Amino acid sequence: MPHPGLAALPTPCLLLDEAKMTRNITRLAQHADDLGVALRPHLKTAKSTEVARRLLTGGTGPATVSTLKEAEVFFEAGIRDITYAVGISPAKLSRVLALREKGCDLTVLLDSLPQAEAVVAASRAAGAAIPALIEIDSDGHRGGLQADDPALVEIGACLAQGAELRGVLTHAGESYGVSGHVAHAAFAEQERAAAVAAAESLRAAGLPCPVVSIGSTPTAHSARDLTGVTELRAGVYVFFDLFMAGIAVCEVEDIALSVLTTVIGHQPAQGRILVDAGWMAMSRDRGTAAQAVDQGYGLVCDAEGRVIPDLILSAANQEHGIITRRPGTEGALPDLPLGTQLRILPNHACATGAQHEAYHVIPADPGAPLALWSRFGGW
Repeated sequence: MPHPGLAALPTPCLLLDEAKMTRNITRLAQHADDLGVALRPHLKTAKSTEVARRLLTGGTGPATVSTLKEAEVFFEAGIRDITYAVGISPAKLSRVLALREKGCDLTVLLDSLPQAEAVVAASRAAGAAIPALIEIDSDGHRGGLQADDPALVEIGACLAQGAELRGVLTHAGESYGVSGHVAHAAFAEQERAAAVAAAESLRAAGLPCPVVSIGSTPTAHSARDLTGVTELRAGVYVFFDLFMAGIAVCEVEDIALSVLTTVIGHQPAQGRILVDAGWMAMSRDRGTAAQAVDQGYGLVCDAEGRVIPDLILSAANQEHGIITRRPGTEGALPDLPLGTQLRILPNHACATGAQHEAYHVIPADPGAPLALWSRFGGW
């Protein structure tokens, strides 16, 4: 039976299954421990202090963020060791310094000499060294330097003139484009090799490199050997989503996040059921469209979270969702009367979460009431 508290919730709203979330957290924490590296979870998916307290060691870090707003909110919640894993712009350094002055060990990321010069200038002006990681490009996905780029040592030497070179960081974003443990393990080794090679280049030049940071959700789960790496990063694994299931990082049953919605109409001649969760509730993310199985805007489940076979949210307007049978399947639509509550599993947990202000938490203890955990947005 679905949790009795669901019937009273206004829809659409965001649901979080605490038991599944806890299993996901424990799974990767154990894997990192087995590999002998620290885990630095990314909080950009959760954007919730309640989730962070359950995710981080002692609730205080280490942690990764993607916005300074996240760093500010999580620091106020007691998280002290934070990596801001997006390339730093000079205009943001005043906020970085303000956080560091309050006691937050906030590290910035950069991959160019102008960025390093800006960090050094801000450090000198404040009389306080800002720590920085140099981003390494391990797969051509986004920013960063090649591990053998001569600019790597030049940037490191620049940081030593008033800031702090803390190490190197890479992210195998291209791992999202392949499927299965073997393919993801290959990307994990590619990440490791690039980051370790960059660290060795810096050390050979007489520069410090205490931190060697790698990670993405696919590679973090499939890494087999992280020799030379000091820390592993991942984020969406806390909730998982249909995209991660589509590349075989998790099973659909592991997805802890869903959107509760209500049946608001029927169009039997068109083979459609209307619900009140449109793209404003689900987001416009159609990340599974290029995968082997296109999940539309989300996979349809009953109110208890059990997948209804071959039923997807195939189209979405702003506040209307359209449920149909999956293309290529046959049969009648299930009997879902007006007012029936359903749950939609999302393509991308980060994007769907960003549409909502709070999680309605289905507790791990089946006898406990629903909880409400706030989440935030902004930059």
